[in-house]
Parts: sequence; C-alpha cells; structure tokens
Amino acid sequence: MAEQHRPHTDMPPAFVAALRSCVRGASDFGAAARALTTMDASNYRRVPLGVLAPRDADDIAAALAVCREHGVPVVARGGGTSIAGQATGTGLVLDLTRHLRTILDLDPAARTAVVQPGVILDDLRAAAAPHGLTFGPDPSTHSRCTLGGMIGNNSCGAHSVAWGTTADNVAKLSVVRYGGERLHLEQGSGEGPEGVPSLIAAHVALLRTGYPALPRRISGYALDALLPEHPGGPDPVRAFCGSEGTLGVVTEATVRLVEAPRARALAVLGYADESAAADAAPGLLPYRPLTVEGMAADLVTRSAGLPRGAAWLFVETGGDTPAEARAHAERVLRGADAVDGAVVADPAGQRALWRIREDAAGTATRMPDGAEAWPGWEDCAVPPARLGAYLRDFRALLAEHGLRGAPYGHFGDGCVHVRVDFDLLTDAGVARFRRFSEETASLVVAHGGSLSGEHGDGQARAELLPRMYGDELVALFHRYKDLWDPDGGMNPGILARPAPLDANLRFAVLPARPVDVEFGYPQDGGDFAGAVRRCVGVAKCRTTEASGAGVMCPSFRATGEEAHSTRGRARLLHEMLAGEVITDGWRSEEVRDALDLCLSCKGCRSDCPVGVDMATYKAEFLHHHYRGRLRPAAHYALGRLPRWLRLAAPFARPLNALARLRPSAALVKRLAGIAPERTIPVLAPETYSRWLLRRQGKGTRILSSDRVVEIWADTFTEHLSPQVGRAAVRVLEEATGRTVPPPRRGLCCGLTYVSTGQLDAARRVMRRTLDRLDLPPGRPLVVLEPSCAATLRTDLPELLPDDPRAAELASAVRTFAQYLEEYAPDWTPPRLDRPAAGQTHCHQHAVLGDAAERGLRERMGLTGELSGGCCGLAGNFGFEKGHWEVSVACAEERLLPAVREAEPGTELLADGFSCRTQLDQLAGRRARHLAEVLAEAIEEAAAEAAAGDSATAAEEGREGDG
Repeated sequence: MAEQHRPHTDMPPAFVAALRSCVRGASDFGAAARALTTMDASNYRRVPLGVLAPRDADDIAAALAVCREHGVPVVARGGGTSIAGQATGTGLVLDLTRHLRTILDLDPAARTAVVQPGVILDDLRAAAAPHGLTFGPDPSTHSRCTLGGMIGNNSCGAHSVAWGTTADNVAKLSVVRYGGERLHLEQGSGEGPEGVPSLIAAHVALLRTGYPALPRRISGYALDALLPEHPGGPDPVRAFCGSEGTLGVVTEATVRLVEAPRARALAVLGYADESAAADAAPGLLPYRPLTVEGMAADLVTRSAGLPRGAAWLFVETGGDTPAEARAHAERVLRGADAVDGAVVADPAGQRALWRIREDAAGTATRMPDGAEAWPGWEDCAVPPARLGAYLRDFRALLAEHGLRGAPYGHFGDGCVHVRVDFDLLTDAGVARFRRFSEETASLVVAHGGSLSGEHGDGQARAELLPRMYGDELVALFHRYKDLWDPDGGMNPGILARPAPLDANLRFAVLPARPVDVEFGYPQDGGDFAGAVRRCVGVAKCRTTEASGAGVMCPSFRATGEEAHSTRGRARLLHEMLAGEVITDGWRSEEVRDALDLCLSCKGCRSDCPVGVDMATYKAEFLHHHYRGRLRPAAHYALGRLPRWLRLAAPFARPLNALARLRPSAALVKRLAGIAPERTIPVLAPETYSRWLLRRQGKGTRILSSDRVVEIWADTFTEHLSPQVGRAAVRVLEEATGRTVPPPRRGLCCGLTYVSTGQLDAARRVMRRTLDRLDLPPGRPLVVLEPSCAATLRTDLPELLPDDPRAAELASAVRTFAQYLEEYAPDWTPPRLDRPAAGQTHCHQHAVLGDAAERGLRERMGLTGELSGGCCGLAGNFGFEKGHWEVSVACAEERLLPAVREAEPGTELLADGFSCRTQLDQLAGRRARHLAEVLAEAIEEAAAEAAAGDSATAAEEGREGDG
C-alpha cells in the first residue's frame, strides 16, 4: 500500500514542509494518526501533533534537526506498552515499528546481535533460538514490545534473576540527539555530550552514596554507571538505558545473547498468602533458578491445576535434558517450605501456567466484582529480603485508603506489580490517588526500595523521585538531562522536570454521563465509555502471529496497522468520545474506516486479557453512524440475508442457474456490494425445514418434552447447508433416542443485522423470535452454526437486557457436541481413527468454548488440532467489496497452510458455514461439520451391520438347505 501524507490544519505549515522535504518516511498529521498515539498502557494521555515513520537513521537525524529548528518536541514510540506515560507526547511521535525492525547481524560465536530499535523481542529470540541462544530480559509483553522500548525503560521480565535487566545485556548503542547529532556509546568510550565527565567528577561522593543497592533499581538516571570505579570503566550505555526517551533516540543497538537452557521445568509452590510467598522467595535464590515469580489467588480467574494455597511462586529451572531440569525443580520443591507444590515438566502445561502470569497486567485491571483497577502504582522494588514485610505494610496502606489491589510480580528480585481500584473519574478520587502515591513512595523508600522496578518512572512516579534520591541528586539528574538535551525537546515532562502525577489523566476527557447506546454492556454498568476504558493498552492484540487456539487480532496481523488492532480501534473510540481530536462523534470517518476491517470475529472477547469486545463496539458504532443515512449496499444485501433467502427459497434452482452465468453474477455482486472475486453460494433446492417436514409428515407433533431434541433452524443450515441439519438429526436421534420435532418457523438470531449495525432491526427480529419460540423451561436448544449460537448466547441478552426470556434462551443454547456430552454421555460414537484438520470457528473459541468438540473428536479417534485464528470470511466480512485481500490474508495465516499440509485421508472439519465456504472458494477443498462426519460413520456402520446380518442369514439358509 502506498504511503500517504495527510494534512493537519493545526500544524505549522513551515514545519510540515521542512520535515517532508528531508525525510523519506511517511508522516501523518491527520486526526486518526494523532488519536492512535495519544495513549500508551498508562493512565496518561497527551495529544501529539503528528506521527512520522522514519525509514532509517538518516530520517531520524533529519527529523530531530527539523524539530529542534521549529521547537517541536519528540517522543520515540515502539510497541506503545509503557505503563508510566513515557510513550505519549505532545509533539512529533516517531513510530519506530514500521520500518526499523531489522536484525542487522547475529553472531552466535560472539553471542551478540545488532538490531534496529523497532525489532520485536520475540523476533530476536526466534532468530537466536536455532543457535541455542536467547535475549535474557523478557517482559510479559515479549510478543509485541520492541528492543528500543526495552532500552528506553531498562525492561527486565521474569528471567532477570538469571540474566539481569536490559542494561545488563546491551553492549553498544548508536543514538541521535535532539538536533540530529549522532553519538556511538560503548563502555569505556569517551564519546558523549560535552560536560558529562566533569559533571560526574564534581559529584563523585554523592553518586557513590546516593543509590540503593538493588537488583531492580530502575528509577532515575543511572549516573553511578559513569563513576570511574565502575567495573570496566564508565559505562554510558548503562547510563542511557532507562532514560525513557529523554536523552536521544536509539537507532541501532548491539545486544548480548545468553545460552538458553535446552530444557525447562517449573516448580509451582503454594503458600498461605502473598506475604508468605514473598518471605520464602529469597530462600530459593541459592538454587540458582531462572525465575521466581509470585502471584496470589485474586489474579486466578480460572482453574489452572495450581497446588493448594492462596498464593504461588513459579520457580523455573533449566537443564541440558528434561530429566535434569525436572530434577532441579524437584530439588527446589523439596527445599521449599510450601503448603503444597508440584513440578510441571510438560511444555504445554508450563505454557498454560505462564499464560496466567503473563496476562496478569490485563486481568488485574478488573477486580473480582468487576470494578476497574489501574496502574498508577504499577511497579516498585525492594530488597528481596524485605518483600514480605513491604507487602504486609502495603496491604495495610491500601486498606487505610479504602483501596484494593492484587500484587504480583518478580518476587525473586523484590519487584511487585499491582493494579489498584483508583477512582480516576472524580476530583475526590484523583486527590486520593495522589495521597496514596505519595504515601506509598515513602513506604517503598522506608524499606530501602526503588519507586520503579521495571517500567520506569515516566509521569507516574518521576515527581516523587526526591523522596527516594533527595533533592540534590534529583537536581543532578536535571543537569545531566540538560547536557544531553539543552533545548528540552526530548520527551519533555517525563523523568526530568516531570509533569504532576495527577495531570494529563486520560479519563478526564471522557463524558461525565453515559452516552445513549443500544447494547446493555452488563459488565460495564451499561456505560459505553466504561466498555471502551477496558482497553488498557497492553497490546496483546498486536502480536504478529496467532498462538495455539488464539484468534485476536486477525486484521492487525493481516495489515500490521495500529488502526486495525483491537487497541487501535479502542483508542479511536476513546478519542471519539473525548471529542478533542476526533470531533464528529458517531459520524467519524476515522473510526468508521478503522472498524471497516474489523472481522467481528469476537476473538478479543476471550483473548484480550480485559475482555474488550470490539465486535459489539463495531455494531454499536455502525448503528449510530448510519442512523438516518444511506448504508453501504452490502448492509442491505448481506445484513438482511435471512429475509432475502426466505424470499429466494422457492426459486432456488433458477437463481442458482443465473448465479452460474458470469454476466448476471457480476451484476448481482456489483449491486449487492459483494467482492467481485467471490463466488455466490449455491441455494439449497430443498430447505432443511422442508426436508424435516417431509420426513416426518405434515401435522406431526411430539408433545412429551422429554422425548424431543430441539434443533435451531438457523439461516445458513436452512438455506445454504441443509445437509448439516439432516446429519445432526440422524446423529442426535441415534445417540439420544429422542425425536427432532418439526421446525419452528420464522426464527432468526439476528446475527447479520447485528454484524452490520442494524440494531433496531436486530431487536425486532429477536423479539419476534422470542415470541414464536416459546421454548419450555429447562429444554436445551441445539444450534449447529457457531456464529448463530454465539449471537444467541451474547448479543441477544445484551440487546434485550430487560427481557428475561432473552437470558433464558441464551442459557438454553448448546452446540452439537455440547448437547451430546450433556444428554448422551454414555453413547459411544463410531471410531474413525484418522487425522483431522480444519478450523475452530472464531465465535466458538471466543464465546462457546470447544472442550466438548475436542472430547467428541477424541472419542471418534480423530487426531490432530484444528487451526485457531480466523478463516477470514467471517460472515458478511469476506464477501464485502474491498475486503478480499484481508480475507485471503487471514485464511493464509493458518487455515490454508494447515489444509495444504494435511496428509491424504485427513478429515477436514469446519462447523461454521463461513469456514467451509472459505475453504471451498480459496482451496477447492470440501470441509464438513462434525455432525456430517458422524452421520456418515453411523450410516456406514449400519450398512456394514446390515450386510453382516444378510451374510449370516444367507449362511444359515445354506446350512438349512443342507
């Protein structure tokens, strides 16, 4: 896609012209680009003037020269996951992730790598892995954070017990100062701003005594690294690390790699509470573990096979073999004074446990009762031996202020993360936030700690640095900053001469009263702004590869654009509500364009650590955006698909014939807003309902509720794939002994209306369905199409929150496999004993879960995993004009490669009509619903049994004749 420069009328024209005349990278001063970068993962918000994506170091130097000339401040931005506000700024944002993401060199013998600042940590680790190496620091955002951002914050991660902080693992830096001057930093090198050596020499005594001895001292500038007695000589690289973009911009870094253990094991130790776990952590360090991580029960949202206890330590060990790693973990387990414990050596089991810990930054943003919690006092560090005492005092301070939080973190290093349920929406709440921060800073210092143990000071804690270091040393920080940046253009208001910790709060701009919306938003008190606030910016949606069964966020992985990530869309909605950058509210074209490529896959509903539900937000936005206005053609054609299919049913054969003619098909697609690359699906000559009526005879009624199994005749099964319904009837009657009654007419879940934002129509359709369904209490409803099941389970009660029938129907919904698991637990399905491939429907993953489907496949002898992610068709999305390329890219990510690589005889499974259609149209392969596979197996078994009976009868006849 060609890069474009978008104007912003508030920008000084001379600055824009000068910038664009000397850089090759694209600059964007439009509302969308600015809105996308107003926030990071903190409580803070600053509106930039524009965004530049520099192509190389020359671009960065030229841009910094122009910015200094015109007095425009600069903030360098990587993954935008900073939690203290340091990745926000009021001037020009440098997006270092677009182009500067190359690993320039990797030397296994020297164990070093040369990287650009936008390199994603996991990409570096993947490149080093074939050589048995890794980069030691690994924050929980490792799948999306950048090396430049890690250097700026001096990031650490879970393995700092073994491998230290980022500063411990960087050998050389190339940086550019404000104004464009380039410097190369290396330990022992004299290169740096003029005046720094004399500043250090004049304050040697202060620097020798002013810093606490901590493994996780991240606060302030590390000027003690410039002392002459520092091992290896003064180290300007270490001093630069953790400077939070206030000194210069990194353009290249030489980092050290460490040998990765060939095998790992995990000792999971249970304790009575988090303080007991913290007290125990220092005693485990002599075992030389790779990690000692701590978390308490209030962060565990689901059963995860943890040992008994209310808090746990995760102690990872390494070895050359699995047996060695396990033996190491067992020694830790024997030596620990824990309530309970277990050793997990299985890699899948370890990943499942680590996922809980890594998602804590998101899950901690909601209290068990749903109340919001925020960073603000996100991390600190105390000497590990003091951690238990600190946590007891910290809990007491929380209680004194009437606040709640869930501490967790790197207990082996004395570092604690916590989200607190601050009220940041009212003046009184913000005042309490300030008092608590001030008192907690004093508490940390009393325990000999550092205000920041990992994420940096930013705006959240820099104001409090005098409590930790004293006024004299903090004044020295300011002088050091001035030597590097005398004009004050590099990330002003951060670290040196900081803005107040209660200024620039991102919530202050949101509406004071809830806006009028259609969905109920039950998890957010009916407040759309509260729903949008869910996004805290940890950016799990920005991962470039889907992992396991995960789905979120397929459009970002297809385009790589922040606007197409769940976080980006949430930021745009936030700014739409704020009305400062995006000023036209629900009519915003910026928001509309970003949501246009949202597949409504609902993946974020389950995969986002805080449950952002962008599919619902998109439907809400489209409803308001097009209210009283002409909609896109696809909304009328595809959004009202159930109506058109009912009208078309009697004419299925001639319509199918017309659809096979290229001119008529092209005309229909053009009028309906359908992508020209798409093939129009074939209409069923006989609908599922007509088949069922014909099979049973008109007028048949089954009155006894315990003898029936109710199947929902969804639009797709009814008109496009009735063979799925026929198969389900065969299987369910065979497995349960129950009869499928005649179909109920005129029922629709409203899915297509919801996905296109036609919410008034969706509500009417849903109410009509509730009026006509009249499902007896307690009777389950089998829904064969996962997207329809998800709509009934979630959208129905959220659009009709005041109708108790909606909640009752939602609770009655079962998938095909769920019904068999619950109502035919003793039935033995036929064994197929062959591999399977295909797709788990994204709505199934996000809303319904697929445990029952996995269990049924296992009982059938179908081996292998189905693809996660999204097929890319996603209902109407992949059919709409303009979505073809993204739709194909989503399919090519996981589904199509898995199908191509499947060995002959593999059963292709896809319970969703969209998934089956995508495979058919893109790969020419026919996938089937699990019900179809089962029904065929039952028929084959019956035929074999009948043939066997016939053979036996014939044999008996011959014997009788004899």
